[in-house]
Amino acid sequence: MVQTSVRSATPADLAELHAIEDDADTLFASLFSLAAWQPAAPGSDRAGRPGFILVASDTAGSAALGFVHVVEIPGGDHLEQLSVRPSASRRGHGRALVEAAVSASRRRGRTRLTLRTYAEVPWNAPFYASCGFVEAEPDTDFLRELVLLEQRYGLDQGRRVQMTHTLTEPQ
Repeated sequence: MVQTSVRSATPADLAELHAIEDDADTLFASLFSLAAWQPAAPGSDRAGRPGFILVASDTAGSAALGFVHVVEIPGGDHLEQLSVRPSASRRGHGRALVEAAVSASRRRGRTRLTLRTYAEVPWNAPFYASCGFVEAEPDTDFLRELVLLEQRYGLDQGRRVQMTHTLTEPQ
Protein backbone atom coordinates (compact mmCIF):
# COMPACT_ATOMS: atom_id res chain seq x y z
CA MET A 1 0.00 0.00 0.00
CA VAL A 2 1.23 3.48 -0.92
CA GLN A 3 1.76 6.10 1.76
CA THR A 4 -1.15 8.54 1.63
CA SER A 5 -0.95 12.23 2.42
CA VAL A 6 -4.24 13.87 3.44
CA ARG A 7 -4.65 17.64 3.63
CA SER A 8 -7.32 20.33 3.44
CA ALA A 9 -8.21 21.19 -0.14
CA THR A 10 -6.42 24.19 -1.62
CA PRO A 11 -7.84 26.46 -4.36
CA ALA A 12 -5.80 24.47 -6.91
CA ASP A 13 -7.30 21.22 -5.57
CA LEU A 14 -10.84 22.65 -5.80
CA ALA A 15 -10.35 23.19 -9.53
CA GLU A 16 -9.70 19.44 -9.97
CA LEU A 17 -12.45 17.93 -7.79
CA HIS A 18 -15.04 17.66 -10.57
CA ALA A 19 -12.56 15.80 -12.79
CA ILE A 20 -11.67 13.39 -9.97
CA GLU A 21 -15.34 12.68 -9.28
CA ASP A 22 -16.26 12.25 -12.95
CA ASP A 23 -13.29 9.91 -13.38
CA ALA A 24 -14.30 7.86 -10.31
CA ASP A 25 -17.91 7.64 -11.51
CA THR A 26 -16.77 5.69 -14.57
CA LEU A 27 -16.37 2.69 -12.25
CA PHE A 28 -20.18 2.53 -12.03
CA ALA A 29 -20.60 2.20 -15.82
CA SER A 30 -20.44 -1.59 -15.66
CA LEU A 31 -23.16 -1.67 -12.99
CA PHE A 32 -25.59 1.12 -13.85
CA SER A 33 -26.74 3.29 -16.69
CA LEU A 34 -24.90 6.59 -16.23
CA ALA A 35 -27.00 8.46 -18.83
CA ALA A 36 -29.13 10.16 -16.15
CA TRP A 37 -26.22 10.96 -13.84
CA GLN A 38 -25.32 14.61 -13.54
CA PRO A 39 -21.74 15.78 -14.10
CA ALA A 40 -19.86 16.50 -10.90
CA ALA A 41 -20.31 19.85 -9.22
CA PRO A 42 -17.39 22.29 -9.42
CA GLY A 43 -15.12 22.32 -6.38
CA SER A 44 -15.97 25.98 -5.80
CA ASP A 45 -19.63 24.98 -5.30
CA ARG A 46 -18.58 22.33 -2.79
CA ALA A 47 -16.35 24.79 -0.93
CA GLY A 48 -19.28 27.19 -0.55
CA ARG A 49 -21.18 24.78 1.71
CA PRO A 50 -20.58 24.59 5.46
CA GLY A 51 -18.24 21.71 6.19
CA PHE A 52 -14.84 20.68 4.87
CA ILE A 53 -13.03 19.08 1.95
CA LEU A 54 -9.94 16.93 2.32
CA VAL A 55 -7.78 15.61 -0.50
CA ALA A 56 -5.45 12.64 -0.70
CA SER A 57 -2.24 12.33 -2.67
CA ASP A 58 0.76 10.00 -2.76
CA THR A 59 3.07 12.59 -1.21
CA ALA A 60 2.58 15.89 0.59
CA GLY A 61 1.85 18.68 -1.86
CA SER A 62 1.47 16.45 -4.92
CA ALA A 63 -1.63 16.40 -7.12
CA ALA A 64 -4.84 15.24 -5.48
CA LEU A 65 -5.87 11.70 -6.41
CA GLY A 66 -9.03 11.67 -4.33
CA PHE A 67 -11.19 13.76 -2.06
CA VAL A 68 -13.85 13.60 0.62
CA HIS A 69 -16.47 16.32 1.01
CA VAL A 70 -18.23 16.51 4.39
CA VAL A 71 -21.12 18.92 4.96
CA GLU A 72 -22.60 20.11 8.23
CA ILE A 73 -26.17 18.97 8.78
CA PRO A 74 -28.57 19.16 11.71
CA GLY A 75 -27.42 16.61 14.25
CA GLY A 76 -23.98 15.86 12.81
CA ASP A 77 -21.91 15.84 9.65
CA HIS A 78 -22.69 14.11 6.34
CA LEU A 79 -20.10 12.54 4.06
CA GLU A 80 -21.50 13.92 0.83
CA GLN A 81 -18.86 12.57 -1.56
CA LEU A 82 -15.83 10.32 -1.56
CA SER A 83 -14.05 9.94 -4.88
CA VAL A 84 -10.68 8.45 -5.82
CA ARG A 85 -9.32 8.28 -9.34
CA PRO A 86 -9.55 4.68 -10.62
CA SER A 87 -5.83 4.80 -11.49
CA ALA A 88 -5.14 5.34 -7.77
CA SER A 89 -7.73 2.94 -6.35
CA ARG A 90 -6.96 0.03 -4.02
CA ARG A 91 -3.97 1.90 -2.58
CA GLY A 92 -5.52 3.12 0.69
CA HIS A 93 -6.44 6.65 -0.36
CA GLY A 94 -10.18 6.16 0.18
CA ARG A 95 -9.72 4.63 3.62
CA ALA A 96 -7.28 7.38 4.62
CA LEU A 97 -9.82 10.01 3.53
CA VAL A 98 -12.67 8.36 5.47
CA GLU A 99 -10.52 8.03 8.60
CA ALA A 100 -9.46 11.68 8.31
CA ALA A 101 -13.10 12.75 7.85
CA VAL A 102 -14.16 10.79 10.95
CA SER A 103 -11.34 12.39 12.97
CA ALA A 104 -12.09 15.90 11.68
CA SER A 105 -15.82 15.57 12.44
CA ARG A 106 -15.02 14.29 15.93
CA ARG A 107 -12.64 17.24 16.52
CA ARG A 108 -15.40 19.60 15.39
CA GLY A 109 -17.60 18.24 18.19
CA ARG A 110 -19.99 16.36 15.92
CA THR A 111 -21.64 13.24 17.35
CA ARG A 112 -22.19 11.32 14.12
CA LEU A 113 -21.17 11.16 10.49
CA THR A 114 -23.76 9.89 7.99
CA LEU A 115 -23.64 8.97 4.32
CA ARG A 116 -25.82 7.43 1.59
CA THR A 117 -24.44 4.73 -0.66
CA TYR A 118 -25.12 1.61 -2.72
CA ALA A 119 -25.65 -1.46 -0.55
CA GLU A 120 -24.27 -4.12 -2.88
CA VAL A 121 -21.40 -2.29 -4.58
CA PRO A 122 -18.19 -3.67 -2.99
CA TRP A 123 -16.41 -0.32 -2.86
CA ASN A 124 -19.50 1.31 -1.31
CA ALA A 125 -21.47 -0.07 1.68
CA PRO A 126 -19.13 -3.02 2.41
CA PHE A 127 -16.15 -0.66 2.33
CA TYR A 128 -17.84 1.87 4.64
CA ALA A 129 -18.84 -0.95 7.03
CA SER A 130 -15.15 -1.85 7.27
CA CYS A 131 -14.55 1.78 8.31
CA GLY A 132 -17.04 1.60 11.20
CA PHE A 133 -20.28 2.73 9.53
CA VAL A 134 -23.52 0.80 10.12
CA GLU A 135 -26.80 0.86 8.22
CA ALA A 136 -29.42 3.14 9.76
CA GLU A 137 -32.76 4.66 8.83
CA PRO A 138 -32.86 8.30 7.67
CA ASP A 139 -34.04 10.04 10.84
CA THR A 140 -33.98 13.75 10.01
CA ASP A 141 -35.72 15.85 7.39
CA PHE A 142 -32.37 16.44 5.66
CA LEU A 143 -31.59 12.72 5.41
CA ARG A 144 -35.11 11.83 4.23
CA GLU A 145 -34.88 14.55 1.56
CA LEU A 146 -31.67 12.93 0.28
CA VAL A 147 -33.67 9.80 -0.58
CA LEU A 148 -35.98 11.90 -2.78
CA LEU A 149 -33.02 13.68 -4.40
CA GLU A 150 -31.39 10.35 -5.24
CA GLN A 151 -34.58 9.30 -7.02
CA ARG A 152 -34.79 12.60 -8.87
CA TYR A 153 -31.16 12.33 -10.07
CA GLY A 154 -31.45 8.68 -11.14
CA LEU A 155 -29.19 7.31 -8.40
CA ASP A 156 -31.79 4.75 -7.32
CA GLN A 157 -30.74 2.08 -9.85
CA GLY A 158 -29.52 -0.17 -7.04
CA ARG A 159 -30.46 -0.49 -3.38
CA ARG A 160 -29.36 2.64 -1.55
CA VAL A 161 -28.78 2.77 2.20
CA GLN A 162 -27.92 5.31 4.82
CA MET A 163 -24.94 4.50 6.96
CA THR A 164 -23.92 6.17 10.21
CA HIS A 165 -20.66 6.31 12.16
CA THR A 166 -21.12 7.27 15.80
CA LEU A 167 -18.32 9.65 16.74
CA THR A 168 -17.40 8.74 20.27
CA GLU A 169 -13.98 9.43 21.70
CA PRO A 170 -11.49 6.68 20.86
CA GLN A 171 -10.76 4.33 23.78
